[in-house]
Amino acid sequence: METAPRMSQLARSMWLLFVAYLGLCAILALIAPHFLTRINLINILRQVSLIAIIGVGMTMVIVAAEIDLSVGALAAFCGIVLAYLSVKAAWPLFLAIPAAVLVGMGCGAFVAIFRIVFNVPSFITSLAMLTGLRSGAFLITGGFPIGPMPRGFTALADGYLWLLPWPVVIMIVIYLLGWVVMTQTPWGRMIYAVGGNEAAARLSGISVGTTKLIVFIIDGGLSALAGILLVSWLDSGTPTVADGWELDVIAAVIIGGTSLFGGSGSVVGTLLGAVFMATLKTGMVLLGVSPYSQGVVSGAVILVAMLAGWLGGPRRHGANIGSLTRRLGNMAVRRSADAEGASAAPRSREESF
Repeated sequence: METAPRMSQLARSMWLLFVAYLGLCAILALIAPHFLTRINLINILRQVSLIAIIGVGMTMVIVAAEIDLSVGALAAFCGIVLAYLSVKAAWPLFLAIPAAVLVGMGCGAFVAIFRIVFNVPSFITSLAMLTGLRSGAFLITGGFPIGPMPRGFTALADGYLWLLPWPVVIMIVIYLLGWVVMTQTPWGRMIYAVGGNEAAARLSGISVGTTKLIVFIIDGGLSALAGILLVSWLDSGTPTVADGWELDVIAAVIIGGTSLFGGSGSVVGTLLGAVFMATLKTGMVLLGVSPYSQGVVSGAVILVAMLAGWLGGPRRHGANIGSLTRRLGNMAVRRSADAEGASAAPRSREESF
């Protein structure tokens, strides 16, 4: 009962975004040459796939009322790790790829540990991680790409399954898994509870620290996966790639209806947000809009989405969170009273003897 208003608001946001996307496609189909060609549509999907893959992890992080600004730098760094191990150290790909993913997961765990153990805001730790990973990528490479990659590795990005590129297929699989985890499992509901009200989640017996640790590990692992696909696409590990990805990912998540205050969001909305932004940027390129104007338009769209979330989210959530906190607090008081009564009963019996 308490979450019904939030879920209805999220559903409305997603439907409005979907209608806006259909309208955008209709306009671009009329005024932009070659927009509806198969090549252009495949390019849009290919471009959005890497951002969207990271978006699943970022959705979990933001729903848990945290933030990660290091995902772009982490993707580039893990790509460098993969290229270095497979090209310079001559590791086989079946060892180098898991090693790169583990590096990403470890970096995610690092941010989470500073948040859980030392109570350092994830904004600060991930910002420091962004700077450190970028510098680390340049230190490893000396500023030059590492490549070419072992033969056949580029098929991971260039190959197709039926009509879809492999990165798009991987993106679809990850989103299906993300949707199942977030909506159909108890752990997914724990993420929403932690983001909605951390104190109430603790009172209900949820391990807040463990939940946040896992979401950051997933976020880091998916960032590493995106970096691996990018290396396959470029056939090299390059320290300058994925610059600004963190803003693109966060924009997709927020435009998709996820609240920056936590406790509300959907991976489906994130996918819609990522596709919407990629389509908008591609349409502006086809129309010959200058890069400077493209940034203004993209920024305006993000600002409107964040303003809508700000006006529709915190006030409405406040009553629900307060009610939930009071209910859990009353439950804790009753449990404490029951425990005291149970412990007092044996003493009264002893006194009667």
